[in-house]
Amino acid sequence: MPSHSYPPPQDWGHYGEPAPEPPPPEPPARPRDGMGVAALVLGLIALVMFWTALLGVVLGVLAVVFGVVGHRRVKRGEATNGWMAVTGAITGFIGLALSTAVIAAAVAFLNSDEVDDFRDCMRNADTSSESQECVDDLRDRYW
Repeated sequence: MPSHSYPPPQDWGHYGEPAPEPPPPEPPARPRDGMGVAALVLGLIALVMFWTALLGVVLGVLAVVFGVVGHRRVKRGEATNGWMAVTGAITGFIGLALSTAVIAAAVAFLNSDEVDDFRDCMRNADTSSESQECVDDLRDRYW
């Protein structure tokens, strides 16, 4: 047996203490899925509300922008809902296209000869019955 003796473990001090436990690993960053969700919600609303023209255009553009940003986040690994972002961008684009078609149809209708005839008829109408005849005539032309 060696002639050298060591102090008991409780007297070891700093060198004898067990190593401190390492800090727990940081939890992974939560995915930033807000853009994809916003794109999907706005795209669906734009698709349903396309007939309001202005609302369909505004929401459609926002859905496309949020969808593209959300899809880029998925590519960088910052988000996990790529299908929502893409679906939102597609529905937003469809809502935008339909709203644009409604606006184009309204502009074409408002610049037509029938509308000019209706305006002239209403200007020359002196009584409410004559005004109603103008409305009935326009309705008969289109419906």
